Amino acid sequence: MNSMRNLIITGLSLFLGISVPRFFNEYWNPSHHGLVHTNAGWFNAFLNTIFSSPPMVGLIVAVFLDNTLEVEKSKKDRGMPWWVKFRTFRGDNRNEEFYHLPFNLNRFFPPT
Repeated sequence: MNSMRNLIITGLSLFLGISVPRFFNEYWNPSHHGLVHTNAGWFNAFLNTIFSSPPMVGLIVAVFLDNTLEVEKSKKDRGMPWWVKFRTFRGDNRNEEFYHLPFNLNRFFPPT
């Protein structure tokens, strides 16, 4: 979180994740019509539901900004090298420690 890029992504995601659903919920009227008005009722409900959910709006904004903003220094800013060792079970010794079965059942059910 020392990178200004990551701070902007996190801050904007949190801010828009709170603001956009509040805006959508403000314009929800008693006849169940939200901000989106098309001829397809299912599409209206779909978009109104997505944009009324704070976690979903935050996720959409964060993923969009993370994939479009240019990385300043290296790919290390995105955290991708950190995830590489966790893609396989044997990639890191902490996996075995975290996912071990109780009562030493790992002998009978080995991890894949």
